[in-house]
Amino acid sequence: MSELRALLTPAGLELLDGLGPIDTTAEVARAVSRLRAAGHSPDLVSAVVGQAHLRAKATAKFGPFAARMLFTRAGLEQATRLGVAARHAGRMRQAGLTRVADLGCGIGGDALAFAGAGLDVRAVDADEVTAAIAAYNLAPFGDAATVAHATAEDAELDGCDAVWMDPARRTAGHSETRRVSADDYSPSLDWAFDVASRIPTGVKLGPAHDRDALPVDAEAQWVSADGSVVELVVWTGALARPGVRRAALVMRGDASHELTGAGDAPDAATRELGAYLHEPDGAVIRARLIGDVARSLDAGMLDPRIAYLTSDAALTSPFVQSFRVRETMAANPKAINAVLAANDIGTLEIKKRGVDVDPAAFRKKLTLRGSQTATLFLVRIGDRRHAVLADRVHAAA
Repeated sequence: MSELRALLTPAGLELLDGLGPIDTTAEVARAVSRLRAAGHSPDLVSAVVGQAHLRAKATAKFGPFAARMLFTRAGLEQATRLGVAARHAGRMRQAGLTRVADLGCGIGGDALAFAGAGLDVRAVDADEVTAAIAAYNLAPFGDAATVAHATAEDAELDGCDAVWMDPARRTAGHSETRRVSADDYSPSLDWAFDVASRIPTGVKLGPAHDRDALPVDAEAQWVSADGSVVELVVWTGALARPGVRRAALVMRGDASHELTGAGDAPDAATRELGAYLHEPDGAVIRARLIGDVARSLDAGMLDPRIAYLTSDAALTSPFVQSFRVRETMAANPKAINAVLAANDIGTLEIKKRGVDVDPAAFRKKLTLRGSQTATLFLVRIGDRRHAVLADRVHAAA
């Protein structure tokens, strides 16, 4: 807290803004030496340089907004990406809601999007330092976005017509933290889902959360951003769409596509490897909507236990990465090296499912001396391991 007090002064903030982003550890060391030589206190130097370094890292999540925000290391790691938070805010606006309580706001990532969308925000966080940082980040919105140091359970919900919750899934702290079990989330999921049964709510969870522990009458939406599944949100009340219980939102750059269902999709039948191999997006896999994607591609499952699809149709979709099959072979380095040499492959992407292989270690056994690029799949089909050499198919713009 002493570092934050040193930073949150006109002189401290002016020093931070004048420093600019710091990307590397070498730049950190040089900045510390320069500021200490100029006579600044150790607490202030540590705070200013640390924030400049975090601002540089935060650009990936917050874009140009990062340049005027404050962070903790843990808060930045756990914060919602601004593009994803904007989707949360848009859903609340579309539902006609106007005042949201953000319970466990962290550094204010979602609250920024809510306020930016014109919603009134009442935010709380149980950690004093984090709450102070969120208050700073939300200060441009004035009275439309307030932050209090309080637990979710003690927050005042009167006048709020929506709730957003991001239960703490890690131990307390501002830097090094570790994951805790669902039984130890704060607030507890029993409490969170009780609130969600009474007020339209979005509850953000980790994408691997136990599906059997989700409320049966809620909408479960898995979200991926640029190829990584980043969250599961449980939506209730007016925030849950009629007839939708499973959803996969796939965001890549500025584009987004969504697949929805009334429940888990029936699996597609298995079939022999065809001309194309398709890798479903992780959000589609988590939502168990692979069968719907398979049918849209006239594809089947490569194996009932493996989340790869295959087809002969020259079709692709925003919900898969598609590959044109070149050749199949035994999944051993000797056989693979022969095919790589015959195809002049020098740059190789390695993917695997259903096989106990470390791709980095396996790569060291391969000879890559050609001029061409390809993708190698190591996959178990039935009780045998196979290697599939393929070319990535880029979807039409």
